[in-house]
Amino acid sequence: MFLFLSFAVVRDENSSSHGTCYSHRSLISGMLFGTLLVASSIFAQNQAPSWQTQVRKYSEAQDWDAALRIVDQEVARTPQDMDARAWRARVLGWSGRLPEAETEYLVILKASQNDPDIWMGLANVYLREGRTEEALRSFETAVKIDPKRDDLRSARARALLTAGERNESRLEFQNALKLNPGSAEARAGLISLRPEPKHELVFGLDNDIFSFASANHGEWMSLASQWTSHWATSVAGSFYQRSGADAGKFVGSVTRRQPKWGAITIGGAIGHDNAVIPKSEAFFDLDHGWKTGETTFVRGLEISYGQHWYWYLSSRILTLNTTIVIYLPREWTLSLGATGARSAFSGTSAEWRPSGITRLGFPLAGWGAQRLSGNVFFAAGTEDFAQVDQIGRFASRTYGGGLRFQITPRQALTGNGSYQMRTQNRTDTAFGLTYGIHF
Repeated sequence: MFLFLSFAVVRDENSSSHGTCYSHRSLISGMLFGTLLVASSIFAQNQAPSWQTQVRKYSEAQDWDAALRIVDQEVARTPQDMDARAWRARVLGWSGRLPEAETEYLVILKASQNDPDIWMGLANVYLREGRTEEALRSFETAVKIDPKRDDLRSARARALLTAGERNESRLEFQNALKLNPGSAEARAGLISLRPEPKHELVFGLDNDIFSFASANHGEWMSLASQWTSHWATSVAGSFYQRSGADAGKFVGSVTRRQPKWGAITIGGAIGHDNAVIPKSEAFFDLDHGWKTGETTFVRGLEISYGQHWYWYLSSRILTLNTTIVIYLPREWTLSLGATGARSAFSGTSAEWRPSGITRLGFPLAGWGAQRLSGNVFFAAGTEDFAQVDQIGRFASRTYGGGLRFQITPRQALTGNGSYQMRTQNRTDTAFGLTYGIHF
C-alpha cells in the first residue's frame, strides 16, 4: 500500500506574525506523520498472517507442536481470551490429546456456557473417548442453544448413530436437511442409514502350479447372510480338478453373535471326494474382539480359536487353530496365527505337527468410495488340508501377498499369490482371484 499526501499552505502576506505560519507547519507535519504511521500499521496487518491462520496452517500439516506453541503464546498474552483457549482445545483434540482437550473445554464452559461450538467440541472429545452418553448430552445442549444450525444437528445425528439410535439419527439428519437443503453432510448421513445389505455373494478361483506334478485348479462360490444382529449363516460350494480327477464339496455353517462374549460358529462339509478331498468335515470357531480406543497404538484386538476335523479316505486330520488380529492406526492390521495338526494315517501312529503364519495388511490408495489395500505374509509349515497333497509328511515355507480393490461400497475384487518351498526341493506357485458383491 502506498499513500501519497499533499498539503498546500498559503501564507497571509499581510500577516505580521511569523508564529502563525510556523504553527501551521508543525500541525501539518504532525498530521502527515500520524497518517503515515496508521498506513504503515494497516500495511503490516494486511501482510502478516494472523495467529489463527498460522495455527490452521500448522494443523493442516499436522505439526501439532508448532500449532500449540502459537496458541500457548496467545493464551499467555491474553489469558481471559476465550477464543484463544477454544483454539487451544481444538488443537489438543485434533492432535489426539483428548484428556487435555476435555479439561480446556470445561475451563471455557466455566466462564461461559452459551457457545454452542464449545459444547460441540467437548461432545466430539467425549465421542472419541467412547463416552457416548456424555457426548449426546453435550450435543443436545449445543442444539438447544442454537436450534437453527444444521451442522450442530448433523453432528448430533452422527453421535446418535454411533450409539445405535438409528431412528433418532435419521430424524436429526432430516431436521438438518430442512434447515439447509444443500447440506452434503446431512444427505450423506441419510444415505448411510439406508438398510444395510444382508447378503454377500463371492466367486473365486484358485490355481496351484507344482514343480513335481500337474497343476491343480479350483473354483468356488459362497453366500454369507446376516439375518439379524445375532444370527448369520454361510453356504459354499467348491470344485477341484487334480490330475484328471474331479471332486466337489458343500460347506454350511451357522453363527451366533452376542455383544458380551463374541461369536460362535458351527459347521460342516460333505463332498464327492474322488480320493482328492476329505469325504466329510466338521468345525467350530470362537471369536471375540476388544476396542481399545482411537488414541492408543493398538486400536483393537480380535482373538479366535477353532477346531476342524477332516476325514479323508485313508486318513484323519484334526487341526487346532488360534489367530490374533491386531488393529493398528491408519487401517493397518497385523495377524498372527498358529496351527497344531494331528495326522493319523492307516497303519501308522498319529503325530502332531505345528505351523504358523504372520500377515501384515495395509492401505495403499483411495479415490472417493474406491479403496486399494494390500497384504504380505509368511507361513511356515502351513497347509490348508483341503486337498490330499496338503497333509503331513513334508515341511514348507510360504511367501505371499495380495491386493484388494474396493470398486464400490458393495463390490470388491481381490487377487492373491504365493510361492511355497517344500522339502525335496519341491515348489508350489499359487494364485487366485475373487469377486464379491453385497446385496
